[in-house]
Amino acid sequence: MLLPVFTLSNGQKVKLGKAPARNDPRTLQLAKYIPAATLAPPPASENYAQKVSSWPMMLNDTLGDCTCACAGHMIEQWTTYSGTAVVPPNAAILAAYEAVGGYNPANPQSDKGAVILDVLNYWRNTGIDARKILAYASLEPKNHIEVEDSVALFGNCYLGIQLPLTAQNQAVWAVPAGGATGQGAPGSWGGHAVPIVAYDPRGLTVITWGATKRMTWGFLDAYCDEAYAVLSQDWISNVTHLAPDQFDLAALQADLNQVTQVTTAKSLTAKK
Repeated sequence: MLLPVFTLSNGQKVKLGKAPARNDPRTLQLAKYIPAATLAPPPASENYAQKVSSWPMMLNDTLGDCTCACAGHMIEQWTTYSGTAVVPPNAAILAAYEAVGGYNPANPQSDKGAVILDVLNYWRNTGIDARKILAYASLEPKNHIEVEDSVALFGNCYLGIQLPLTAQNQAVWAVPAGGATGQGAPGSWGGHAVPIVAYDPRGLTVITWGATKRMTWGFLDAYCDEAYAVLSQDWISNVTHLAPDQFDLAALQADLNQVTQVTTAKSLTAKK
């Protein structure tokens, strides 16, 4: 079914597009690679959005490509902080969406969104706008410390949320007074993907539909169904030296390579 276009109270047209979270037992967990006993707690607040001058829509007003637009915004943010901003063009975002979501511009009915894990695997193996990520790991969606660790160590957090209908007209995404039921029920509007680029004790800042958006921690707890820390070479820059302190990258990459080898072997066996 074709994903619908929604018109917000400000007249802006937007689309959703995050398919239901895929639970893959092979997905690596961030907690394994952070030495909790020795790593200092994350800062009380962090903001890696303030240096970015503008956030493009990246086609998310006409296509359900939020999972790919999210990646594009993360690339823009990382490269801005490493010294030379790179904004992936719409053509690069579209190419990723076609590859991962199966979208065909000649067939509007093929605009059905995409699975975040598919986007992450494509991003790591093929690249988006000729940029590959080094690794990714899953977070516990309601673990605030892990979310803060992801932003503080990696610059952002790739977030999947099941938006309620009440979010359509909220200046700040928050759980409605009646709770997460009825029009406030998770997914009553649909699935969406956004990067967290800042946080503080009162809430978080995400990028969606070409702009920053605030959400409360309670909103995260009520509506987040998947979250990932993503490591890019653009973040580990010679300019800023923003390398994740004490993070066991070597172990994570080794585990990812092992998962890839097993998956490839199974695929080859299945084709025989």
